[in-house]
Amino acid sequence: MGAVATQIATGAQPEQDDATAQVRAAQAGDRQAFARLYRSHARTVHGILLSRMPRSELGDAMQEVFAVALGKLGSLRDPARFVPWLASIARNHARDWARRRSQAGPACELSGAEPAASRELDDALLALDALEVLGDDERELMVLRFVAGMTGPEIAAAIGMTPGSVRVKLHRGVTKLRRRLVEPSHEQPNKQPDRQPDRQEIEP
Repeated sequence: MGAVATQIATGAQPEQDDATAQVRAAQAGDRQAFARLYRSHARTVHGILLSRMPRSELGDAMQEVFAVALGKLGSLRDPARFVPWLASIARNHARDWARRRSQAGPACELSGAEPAASRELDDALLALDALEVLGDDERELMVLRFVAGMTGPEIAAAIGMTPGSVRVKLHRGVTKLRRRLVEPSHEQPNKQPDRQPDRQEIEP
């Protein structure tokens, strides 16, 4: 029986096996294997950080998250759990940053951003501001799906949820975000109920 036929018959997951092998190699000191892990999962870390931190902070934050992951990699007992483990490091880093920021006093959320030069930029900034109405978990999912461009199954694997739960939370997030973005002014008291998002808008 050929390799492909064997995989189909046994239900093997070659990509997951390869990822696990890369984690084991990195744990053994293979820096090239860790570099491959960085390239494979930088998008996930970037999305998690962006949902909790201003863009101007992301460069240093990305490096720090992966530096912490490299230093603690030996303590990871189950290599198959590398991505959720890495995601938790990113969340902890963002929480630490938020704690330091609150102690240091208010700062401009969009520090370093250029002045709005187009309607597209205005709309993007409005959408990012609207994300504040969401909880941390919903905001993270929205950024991973619509900014990082990850599919539902990719998000589920990265954060340790089922694809069905991801779809439900995305649906709720899209509904809340649309409600915020089209919120009427005070002179529009008879606004019709918001249209519910089509499934194709959130399906992977």
